[in-house]
Amino acid sequence: MTMEKENRKMLIPEFGPFAGLRVVSAGSLVAMPHAGAMLADFGAEVIHIERPGVGDTLRSLAPFSEHSKEPLSNAWAQEGRNRLSMTLDLNLNKPGVKEIFFGLIKDSDIFMENLVWLDKLGISDDELLEINPRLVIAHVSGYGRPEFGGDPEICNRASYDMIGQAFSGYMFLNGDPDAPTPTLTKPWMNDYVSGLHCVFGVLAAYLNVLKTGKGQVVDVAQFEACGRIMCDSFVTYTENHKITHRSGTKSRAFQPYGIFFDKNKESVAIGAFGPAVLKRFVQAVGWDPGYFNYRDVSSGPEAIDSEKGRELDRKIGEWCSERTVDEIVTHLSKYKVPCSKVNNAEDCYNNRHFHDRGDFITYTDETKGEDVTTFGFCPKFSDTPGRVWRGAPRLGQDTETILRELVGFDETKIQNCKDAKII
Repeated sequence: MTMEKENRKMLIPEFGPFAGLRVVSAGSLVAMPHAGAMLADFGAEVIHIERPGVGDTLRSLAPFSEHSKEPLSNAWAQEGRNRLSMTLDLNLNKPGVKEIFFGLIKDSDIFMENLVWLDKLGISDDELLEINPRLVIAHVSGYGRPEFGGDPEICNRASYDMIGQAFSGYMFLNGDPDAPTPTLTKPWMNDYVSGLHCVFGVLAAYLNVLKTGKGQVVDVAQFEACGRIMCDSFVTYTENHKITHRSGTKSRAFQPYGIFFDKNKESVAIGAFGPAVLKRFVQAVGWDPGYFNYRDVSSGPEAIDSEKGRELDRKIGEWCSERTVDEIVTHLSKYKVPCSKVNNAEDCYNNRHFHDRGDFITYTDETKGEDVTTFGFCPKFSDTPGRVWRGAPRLGQDTETILRELVGFDETKIQNCKDAKII
């Protein structure tokens, strides 16, 4: 099985494990574009179709760069890199659009979208697979496509990151138990998790194409992406008939596992899961491991809520309040007790470990025309690493090149498309 595409003309440099893979994406903000960004970081040629004169909504997401002559979303500078921007009114009912879109689909491996009302736009999975039987199609939506089951009325509902967290049950698990409402996990957690599920789905389907030569449709629903990462919540209900409630920053299954404050009121996260790590923690702070033993203070909610369990929690808070975060982290790390300062962006950027791993990279943004520094690549590859071959493109920066080189349009046909305002 190889990703060889003989006679295929690529418009980007060759690099990474996905070199030779062509992805056409359509939609905006945030899940599907993030899936495209992940593929593009590791060598896929991603052609991002944007509405003429409007573009991906992510381009307009605040905050904006204070060092750019044109409005530049900081989020777009991070997520928009490595892709080709093509403006196209993706309504296949309009004259000329179908020829362009189908021309791209014929020689692409993946089409991923998070558009709304595909039927109204004239986009049909069956027709796309007829044009390209090896195509992988990925739909990203709030509630899933009705073809894969579910209540059609619910499938048709609008959604955002927050809605997916709420509907899935994930939001119910997060926040302070004494607060009147649960907590929305930021930034765009559900969108990013959905994007990662989309990446997994299209690559799994593409692997099957390499085996069988047959494409298929992948359906990613936001609420299901969150539902898949809720650990034991559903089994606890089906097996124990108990609803898992939010426990705030501290675990109710073992301790210590939560956020504490140092002498300067800075936050530090400390975790000790299991008898061995708890014993190391108790020894590290100079207490009696026989008295604060796992069974009595950390073996479950009853032990944590016992008099001795509450005593341990109180003493941990007092111990931390007498020291700085750096002192706490340095000392506990010697005993292999997991702990970290709760870093903000400035803390991360000034931390040597991030830089030593190459986690911050600098490249020229196409809108700004100047360098921008962003987060780099995850995961790391020993032989085929990711790279940035260019920064986030200007709206429609590559439209004419794509039409000319990939669809085969001459200058007259390109001008006709401009006159018809479909590009």
